[in-house]
Amino acid sequence: MRPLPTAWVLVRVSGPSMSPTVRSGDRLLARRVRPGGRVRPGDVVVARFPSRPELLVVKRVRRAVEGGHWVEGDNPFLTDDSRSFGAAVVVGRVVVRLWPRPGRLPPAPPSGLA
Repeated sequence: MRPLPTAWVLVRVSGPSMSPTVRSGDRLLARRVRPGGRVRPGDVVVARFPSRPELLVVKRVRRAVEGGHWVEGDNPFLTDDSRSFGAAVVVGRVVVRLWPRPGRLPPAPPSGLA
């Protein structure tokens, strides 16, 4: 699986799958995660699905699974995630939102919503 091209990457969010945590148009700063790097449940990450390697997604890690991590969007109604594509390979961890609401990302919404 292709890693991110540099240690730090600016990510522009497209689509509503992580709403309300992250919205379409948000700019995020992500740090590359090397294979075997530490990723925890609840982390917002940049990932690729082996079945769709050209697609980079921003999702929340739910758990480690065989072949990578189970990732899901925070918006259960509008998301393409591990429920559709299986395990994902995490290539970056989102550190902070840069624009339009700078700051750290909030924790996952209550379990009934995600």
